[in-house]
Amino acid sequence: MPRRERLSVVGVERVGEYALLRLVRGAIDPGLPGQFFMLEAPGRVLPRPLSLCLAPSSELHFLVDPIGPGTTALAELERGDAIHVYGPLGNGYDLTVPRPLLVGGGIGMAPLPYLAEALRFPPAILGFRTERHAEAAVLMPGAEVVVDPVFVTDVLPHGYDVLACGPEPMLQAMPAGAQLAWEAPMACGYGACYGCAVAIGGELKRLCVEGPVLVAA
Repeated sequence: MPRRERLSVVGVERVGEYALLRLVRGAIDPGLPGQFFMLEAPGRVLPRPLSLCLAPSSELHFLVDPIGPGTTALAELERGDAIHVYGPLGNGYDLTVPRPLLVGGGIGMAPLPYLAEALRFPPAILGFRTERHAEAAVLMPGAEVVVDPVFVTDVLPHGYDVLACGPEPMLQAMPAGAQLAWEAPMACGYGACYGCAVAIGGELKRLCVEGPVLVAA
């Protein structure tokens, strides 16, 4: 069950162009890989939805791409600060697939380290815009890494059960049956505001309650 709690910051570590925000876990359940949490963004009205990156003992780790005021505020938190966190929310990945292959694009790699641990480290492919962004692959030891102009779809093997997260064009190029974690701005995180409704396969989906993980048609 989701829980709202004020959690202390253990630290923020730079990982290439991203920031790894480490929080004390408190009594919050880390949930399933692919689920998300609403994190209070200091100085901002609305929280930010972030998927869990890692869940070591007593901590929750979130990979943040500081591209706007909210995510920048999260990336600039310091040890001893505290923020409200609510979750886990939404639907995560189905872990029962026989031949998993993890595929991430940019900050879309965020939920994959936690997913990799749950699946005992299956093959993975990560794609990034620059070598600096690709430094985040340190969180996924053993993953194959490609950098623009090479795309993950250029090296995607056949015969696997794909579990992916990344930009929309990448997700749209994934094969039928793939499990895709979609992204959208969210205000509430539990289906009340319809702010995260996106058109997928000709239907509007509220990603916070029907996703964020959906199966590709």
